[in-house]
Amino acid sequence: VLDFGWPDLHTPALEKICSICKAMDTWLNAATHNVVVLHNKGNRGRLGVVVAAYMHYSNISASADQALDRFAMKRFYEDKVVPVGQPSQKRYIHYFSGLLSGSIKMNNKPLFLHHVIMHGIPNFESKGGCRPFLKIYQAMQPVYTSGI
Repeated sequence: VLDFGWPDLHTPALEKICSICKAMDTWLNAATHNVVVLHNKGNRGRLGVVVAAYMHYSNISASADQALDRFAMKRFYEDKVVPVGQPSQKRYIHYFSGLLSGSIKMNNKPLFLHHVIMHGIPNFESKGGCRPFLKIYQAMQPVYTSGI
């Protein structure tokens, strides 16, 4: 049993997707009778990220789009699996595809956020304008919360 959990409604880090796919592939190639069982306590769309990534990783699907389409069709025929629906989840499947093809490289250098610039003011309130709120996370832990 391996636990690769990540917070619900989030997309896993690319390193985590790589680790999951490698672990699944190693296990499945160790013996012909080995199977992989995926379990998820939260949003089932997260499983779609793992399944679509592995289908592309193992060349079951030739591209990220084909993996997403194949997974969506499986979901259509079996009403038990939720498709990869959140834009960030789909985007990460494409990022992962870029890693596999070599068009995207991982950058392990630390990033520093120096400032945030908002161009224009969204009109969310009836009288115009908005009250921006900012929460910054590092390693899934909040490190800054602006005033309201």
